[in-house]
Amino acid sequence: MALRISDDIQIEDWELTEVFTRASGPGGQNVNKVATAVELRFEAARSPNLPGPVKSRLKRLAGRRWTKDGALVIQCDETRHQSRNRDIARERLAELIRRALVKPKRRIPTKPTKGSKERRIKAKKERGEVKKLRGRIE
Repeated sequence: MALRISDDIQIEDWELTEVFTRASGPGGQNVNKVATAVELRFEAARSPNLPGPVKSRLKRLAGRRWTKDGALVIQCDETRHQSRNRDIARERLAELIRRALVKPKRRIPTKPTKGSKERRIKAKKERGEVKKLRGRIE
């Protein structure tokens, strides 16, 4: 079952690797016996389904979750259920990729207006006058 990100991008199952481990937290005796935590690994750098710019934005968004060999690792141990943790991890991956799909707006540098410059200078002068009054009285 492929993971659908958008109309034109979907991640195939061979690109995802899931490893289940024992989770910490609530669960009673069950927590020591059942592997409910999931570690989802997506080979993002080698994925043919993601364009280059999306991969670079994904790498920046992923931060520490991006490995040296170009894989994205997402861990989830929120619930006691393995299947629910698996769904949460897949949804987190999909959301991260959706955020990487959005191309950031290019910033257009602007200059301060003449009025804003004058207001700034006026405020500085008024502040200087207030501070000047704090001096020693002769």
